Amino acid sequence: QAQLVESGGGLVQAGDSLRLSCAPSGRTFSSGRSFRSHAMAWFRQAPGKEREFVAGISWSGGSTWYGSSVEGRFAISRDNAKNTVWLQMNDLKPEDTGVYYCAADYRLNQIIARTAGEYDYWGQGTQVTVSS
Repeated sequence: QAQLVESGGGLVQAGDSLRLSCAPSGRTFSSGRSFRSHAMAWFRQAPGKEREFVAGISWSGGSTWYGSSVEGRFAISRDNAKNTVWLQMNDLKPEDTGVYYCAADYRLNQIIARTAGEYDYWGQGTQVTVSS
């Protein structure tokens, strides 16, 4: 059962922008821990390819990290009072097409993991399709 819910995906043209949102489905995760005690990240997966790290943000928002293919175009942010993390995607390219997943990693330092196996909770994904 997914413990995160993503929204905001869609079909856009190259050069357009989209903003994805992600929030927990409940007040806490099944561990009883709150959203604010987790680093958050976005991954994506294109057909036939492995899941790829896109962007991550530490529990406090003090650190962020981006995949090389999106740096300078995408921005991750969070609001712990709203239990929400966003991914602003600008200047979208056809190679950005894929299913975008939100993930949570229980971590109270500024380190951002970039491998999927480090993350404890996942959403079901939202489809982003960029046409040329």
